[in-house]
Amino acid sequence: MMNWDDPLGMGKKETDAKPEPKPVPEVKPERAVKPPQAATELNVTPENAISNAMSGLEPVRAEDKRVVNGMTDINQLAPFKYPWAWKFFLNANKNHWTPLDINMTQDVHDYNKTLTEDEKHVYQNVLSYLTTSDILAMRNIGLAVMEKMSAPELQIYQARQVYEEALHTWTYQHCIETIGLDQGEIYNRYRVVPEINQKIQVANRRLNSVLRPDIDLNDKDELENFVLAYMFFAAIFEGCWFYNGFSPIFALQRRGLMKGTAEQLQYIMRDEVMHCSFGIRVCKQIIEETGVSIDPKKVRHMWDESEAAEAGYAKFLLRRPILGYSAEDHSEQFRYIANRRARQLGIDEPFPGAQCTLPWLDEQSNLRKEKNFFETRVTEYQTGGALSWD
Repeated sequence: MMNWDDPLGMGKKETDAKPEPKPVPEVKPERAVKPPQAATELNVTPENAISNAMSGLEPVRAEDKRVVNGMTDINQLAPFKYPWAWKFFLNANKNHWTPLDINMTQDVHDYNKTLTEDEKHVYQNVLSYLTTSDILAMRNIGLAVMEKMSAPELQIYQARQVYEEALHTWTYQHCIETIGLDQGEIYNRYRVVPEINQKIQVANRRLNSVLRPDIDLNDKDELENFVLAYMFFAAIFEGCWFYNGFSPIFALQRRGLMKGTAEQLQYIMRDEVMHCSFGIRVCKQIIEETGVSIDPKKVRHMWDESEAAEAGYAKFLLRRPILGYSAEDHSEQFRYIANRRARQLGIDEPFPGAQCTLPWLDEQSNLRKEKNFFETRVTEYQTGGALSWD
């Protein structure tokens, strides 16, 4: 048996003599050890379920796991209760790249020699918004969501998601640095441009509401707020705002401009659709397991607040239309995608009758142009360097 104080046996002295057996001490009646309690006696209340499981008295059963407020051992991956979460993790690892893998030489030329002032305004402010947004997304998953999950297969994918948000932030920084923009000025726009700051503040308020150390998800009001906040980040922040956040760059790409930056965003889009899909599925799972009710008025406010922030941002970003793209197109596309997210959540569409104003966007945002990432589950991921571009 291994000696944990001396695992390599460095303190053991060699000797030919056999060790003398130690005498067995006599057990006095008053110090006799009591027989252990039966496992059924130890695992009779919710309060001692975790301590019993951790002390090895009961095996973990998949059916006992929960997304939140679970009582099983959080350190034990299998048996899976949520095998779909593990598949998300496996697929996510197939989309791996770094921003250094993509040639940005043509983008430097396009920005300095070809783009109009309005197009430069769009490019700069898209990156200004995205840099801060992905850091906010990283904090949301890593600090507000992941630690509340009580099944490790969920946490493992979210750990990958935290890394991906950091990678996206590096990607935007790489684009800003490569083009030669003033990093301090671009990064600070989220603080000094009201239309960008409004979106950040909406997200920050919802993030901060679930970052509190005293939050108790056994309280139905706290649980409702947590689900609503996660719903906002999955369906709107990543599922709508990021989608629209990429589309102005894809509009330039369609015209043969800023193709390196657009290629970077196509990689990021693969991650973001997974984040959106995963978050929506987790929210629905929590509602199913806990029976928590989400106030329709709060959901309605969430959509309206998000639409107003997006409309203000669109008017600032596209103060004058660029070829093939206007503020009206941007805002209506938000409403169209919002309806899609609501259908995924299984709730009423917030903007009935909204039209798809950018019919090229789904195709433009897909790497292989074989699947609509926002309508189907992505299963054809390849390692970053092996991706083929049409």
